[in-house]
Amino acid sequence: MTDVMPIAAPPELQLLSVASEMYPFVKTGGLGDVVGSLPTALRGYGIQTRTLLPGYRSVMAALENRRLVLHMPDVLGRAVDLWEGHARGHTLLAIDVPELYDRPGNPYLAPDGRDWPDNGIRYAVLARVGASLAQGCWEEWRPDVVQTHDWQTGLLPAYLRYDGIAAPPVAHVIHNLAFQGLFPRDLLHAFGLPDHAMQMDGVEYHGQIGFMKSALQMAARLTAVSPTYAEEIQTPAEGMGLDGLLRSRSDVLSGILNGIDLKEWNPAADPSVIFPYAVGDVVGRRANKRVFQAEFGLPQNPDALLLGMVSRLTTQKGADLLAEIAPRLFEHPIQMAIVGVGDAAIMRAFATLQSRYPRNLVCHLRYSETLGHRLHSAVDASLVPSRFEPCGLTQFHALRYGSIPIAARVGGLSDTIVDANSAAIAEGVANGILFSPTNADTLFGAIRRAQGLFRQKAIWARLQRNGALHDVSWEGKAAYYARLFLEMAGRDPRSADADDDIAPRRGDVSLRPKRGMRIVTAARMPQGTTRARASMHIGPPPRTGTHA
Repeated sequence: MTDVMPIAAPPELQLLSVASEMYPFVKTGGLGDVVGSLPTALRGYGIQTRTLLPGYRSVMAALENRRLVLHMPDVLGRAVDLWEGHARGHTLLAIDVPELYDRPGNPYLAPDGRDWPDNGIRYAVLARVGASLAQGCWEEWRPDVVQTHDWQTGLLPAYLRYDGIAAPPVAHVIHNLAFQGLFPRDLLHAFGLPDHAMQMDGVEYHGQIGFMKSALQMAARLTAVSPTYAEEIQTPAEGMGLDGLLRSRSDVLSGILNGIDLKEWNPAADPSVIFPYAVGDVVGRRANKRVFQAEFGLPQNPDALLLGMVSRLTTQKGADLLAEIAPRLFEHPIQMAIVGVGDAAIMRAFATLQSRYPRNLVCHLRYSETLGHRLHSAVDASLVPSRFEPCGLTQFHALRYGSIPIAARVGGLSDTIVDANSAAIAEGVANGILFSPTNADTLFGAIRRAQGLFRQKAIWARLQRNGALHDVSWEGKAAYYARLFLEMAGRDPRSADADDDIAPRRGDVSLRPKRGMRIVTAARMPQGTTRARASMHIGPPPRTGTHA
């Protein structure tokens, strides 16, 4: 009898994700959400992730079955204990340096609202430990690829370059180019970098040390969090001074739209939702509007357009524009709920407006994850009037929960939302309201246009159902990340999927694929009543947007 040799499955790819925040342990915005949800999506493609985080109080408290894996006596002058543990289904590595990370509240800001004065060394240590792990300092485990996130991890590729020690390649994610991590040049040695690093092709940026600039210069691959944002940041208008560098590296820059965890965002099982309902059930969600109005002292008028905004209250997010037009809005049957914290002047403006218009406006001027979920289950429309928006997750939450997004036509918002113009309504593909440019008058006009559609109940219900049908998951997007990591590790991406379908949908990514790469795409939105069908596309997909 002939023995049959088993066919070995390809080994799992080991990914080190290095980040300054991760939901649900620590979060200030979309960065934390993405770092928290992407590893789960990647598992389906044979990629196992260990996430390296600063040892904040909340991170250390969350670690289960933790073990000390390394004691590093001198990391930029600090003794580091590196712990491995598990929390909420994730494998975490935590950098235990109490003098740097054991602090209350926001990870970046002191109680007075200003940056911690030692943020430079706090996140240099994070990057330095990540680089050492990539170089094999922990004999038990070494990654195949490293993924870094935003400015806080930007020095990691620099350490790898200047150390000259063999290490796996780095893919750097640009979540928000507006935050760049700039520090005085006299900290160069404190950050453990050589004198010759302070050059244009190194970490120098206008006479300072640029953490983000360092990553953009030295990472093997760059990814932005939406296709349109990848285009926008290569322009002087949106490049925050780094557009020239990004244009010079456009061959390694891709745009991959974010996704959300559908288990975390499920109105049928979300404990924050008072009356649970199935995704797409536009009738079942109505009771949530009534109870929300009653609880927060708004008249229980089903015909009033109830608007909601869950956001950092900053000028980037357009919160100042909303405060400016509120008196004009309240001349009409419009109500509004605001959840968030941000600039003191904007918060004062909303507090004043609430006292003047108590039957139209309610404000919860502090962070609330519970209200961040619940609001989308209750309001008719969710506002995202951002001046720029790398990806945005609010519109994903709104679409999933049946709230119509009213958003600026920028960044990932334009990649996600199909505007309810007459043609899109006729084709049955509209799922929201887009406006441009971002100013008070266009925002006011968009809300009034939404109010007109709200009165047309059949059209409004169709917009809600289209939103529920829109795929906001990680499915197609994680597939592209998987392909990227496999290629960076020198593996054949096709080996990860028997059907050779490890590729994104058009609209999820912008990239210049290698010749011969097979791209599998699917329709962005259902066409009328016809079921969306997958299509085959050979060659590079069209780039999103008109400006590169």
